[in-house]
Amino acid sequence: MRIGFGYDVHALVAGRPLLVGGVLVPFEKGSLGHSDGDVLIHAIMDALLGAAALGDIGRHFPDTEPMLKDADSTVLLGQVMAMLVSKGFKVGNIDATVCLQEPKLSPYIKEMTTTMSSIMGIGEDQISIKATTTEHMGFTGRGEGISAYAVALIH
Repeated sequence: MRIGFGYDVHALVAGRPLLVGGVLVPFEKGSLGHSDGDVLIHAIMDALLGAAALGDIGRHFPDTEPMLKDADSTVLLGQVMAMLVSKGFKVGNIDATVCLQEPKLSPYIKEMTTTMSSIMGIGEDQISIKATTTEHMGFTGRGEGISAYAVALIH
């Protein structure tokens, strides 16, 4: 068994969609990023790549690559899964936390879990997605950004 850890952060700005775990969350701000800015998927991708000792998402999907501008992170996650499978790895489980002051993500977590399960080819019971605030502290608490942490177990 191998464990990987992932982290991602994006600024929140007007005029961008807020995509979290492959789900569009209605809000007046969205994640600023080279791709679609889905912090949850990015953190999970980094955790998976790290567990397999395959580097990080910047190595495989650099933000200097014009073809990746506004890329769909669900597609990129599928590519990471293909990398893992090609190395003989299977996902044991994912545990992830999204930090966001608002909006509340609890109404969307089930859909995120279903979406991620489908992309990754694993059971919904192998994915835990949680959401928390920072009690109005720091950039997240001020509504300036969103972050996510993820741990992946592979074998």
